[in-house]
Formats: sequence, structure tokens, C-alpha cells
Amino acid sequence: MPPQRRRRPPESAASTGGRPSVRVALNACARVVAAAQFGASHATLALMDLSGEALISQRSQRDIASGPAESLDWVTDTIAALLEQTSHRSKDLIAIGIGLPGPVEHSTGRPTSPPIMPGWDGYDVPSHLQRAFDVPVLVDNDVNVMALGEQSKGWPEVRNLMFVKISTGIGAGIISAGSLQRGEDGSAGDIGHIAITRGAGIMCRCGNSGCLEAVAGIPVVMANLRATGIELSSVDQLIALAKTGDLSAMRAIRQAGRDVGEVLNMCVSIFNPSVIVVGGALSELSDQLIAGIREVVYSRFMPLATQNLTIAASRVGTNAGAIGAGIMAIEYALAPQQINKAQMSGASIS
Repeated sequence: MPPQRRRRPPESAASTGGRPSVRVALNACARVVAAAQFGASHATLALMDLSGEALISQRSQRDIASGPAESLDWVTDTIAALLEQTSHRSKDLIAIGIGLPGPVEHSTGRPTSPPIMPGWDGYDVPSHLQRAFDVPVLVDNDVNVMALGEQSKGWPEVRNLMFVKISTGIGAGIISAGSLQRGEDGSAGDIGHIAITRGAGIMCRCGNSGCLEAVAGIPVVMANLRATGIELSSVDQLIALAKTGDLSAMRAIRQAGRDVGEVLNMCVSIFNPSVIVVGGALSELSDQLIAGIREVVYSRFMPLATQNLTIAASRVGTNAGAIGAGIMAIEYALAPQQINKAQMSGASIS
């Protein structure tokens, strides 16, 4: 790549004596990363420049249960198509970030016993993608990359943030002192399997009883409403019903918020975030969800823990996961050790 594409033109800086100072800045458009976010039934893939801005994206209906080969082949085909559409070459791509809807061993990029992803357990996601693109591949669970995307674009000034996803499952991404916290084995934030009061005796798909997910997950909320005679077959129908002001639907969603709030009580005590962001499939009904969460959290804590606590809906929306996967890839590719490695090999990522 010509030198003028790698760096912005030098700018004069204030002199401190001696030779005039010159500032050299990274040309964020010189290289790109690819970022993909998978849900249970859809996927989004974007190309992003090195400042974290999306250049182009594509959203597709994808069934994660179709298996890793089909899903990841879609990723490689779509990356190639988007590179061509933006007049980039394959060598302009320096990293790929992927968010998956299940537990992931981040150090290897392999899913670990994901409940809604048959055929993915232990699958070598990085190796599959590296058959087409010889670049680093970073893989994490969906809620972690959502937390990264939300913090980066929605709350850049916040250093202690928790992103809570309420969907088929319930999980949280935790950012403490500005850094994503994965824990020893990558399972930090798995709040959906914390037992709650209302869950006593209710079996969860994980094999335990009383889990938050078994009480407040969307499939459970819908099943409880169907038991009252309401016909529901999709989340979209639930959202539409609540938007019409149906009291049964609104009460059920608010109760789910209270249940989530019971677990967040513990999280606030342990982590003391300044912002809790609520997202997921019911984000369009965040008012009812957040009302239930606030009702519990704000009523049970001493002022010191909540005086600076904001509980709010996602500012980034459905793009948070793809943005966060891209941020994860950019941070890895621009880490000093990666730049040194590229320089030693004669390559350039600037």
C-alpha cells in the first residue's frame, strides 16, 4: 500500500525547541476489520474502519441451529462481497470479530456447550474463517460484544457499565474500569442461571431449578400468556400486543423486569456500576422492563449504591453486537504487540 494511504499527512505541532515537531496520525481508512454478530435466527456483518465506524453492513435471516459450516461460510462469502463493494482488497482486512449466542472460550474461539447451537460445541471457529482470510479471528459471546458496542458508541464516558440482554436467555456483559471482564473461563455475567425467589421448583434447561432464565426468559413469558388464552407464536406478536396496551402482556413484561431486578440487586452490590443498559429482543418494550427493574433495584439499596446509578434502554440498539465485535477486533489488531509483530514480518497495519 502506498505510504500516503497508511498515514495522514503530517501536521505541524507546537515547537518545544530544536527541530519543528510533526504529528503523525493513523489513517483509519487504510485498513478494515470485519465484524459479525449472530442471534438465534439472524446475523449482521459489517466492515469497519480502524476508528470503529461502519463502512457497510448486511443483515440476514440465519438459523444458528443450521450448524457452524453453513453459518461461517456465509461470513466468509459476505466479507468477500462487502470488500468488493467498498473497493477494498483482501489484504486490507486485518482482523475478524465474531459474537455468538452462547458460551465461548475466548482464548480459543471455541463455543462451549451452547444450548441453542447444535453442532457448535468445541468447533474451531477461527480456523474455519482463516481458510479464507489469513488474519486473527476473535470470538466471544453475544452479550460481551454487545456491552463493548454499547459502551463504545452509546456511553463512551462511562467506565463501569453492565449490559443486560433479555431474550431467549438472559445474560450480562460487564465493563469495569473501562475493560470487559470475562472472568477466568469466560463465564462472567451468566446471570440467567442465578436462582431467584419466584423460581422455586421451576426447572431450567440447564438442569437446575429456580434460574432467572426459567422465570423471566421470553419463551417463558410467552408460555405464561398463552396459558391464559392469549394466542402468541412469536416475539413480534408479544411486542405488538403490549404496544396495544394489553394489560396482561404489560404486566407479564413488567414482572420479568422485577425478576431481573432481583438478580441485578446482587450485581449492583458486588460491581457498583454507574450505568445498567437493558437490551435484547424486547428492547422495543424497554419502558415496561426497565420500570420493573428500577422498582426493585432502587427500592432495596442504600443511596450510596444507587445515587449515581442510571438504568436505561440501549442507545445503540440492534447494531451493538456487530459494533462491539468490530471494536474487539480493532483493539486486538492495534495492540502494541500485534503492531510489533507486523513490523517484524514486514507487513503494515497502519
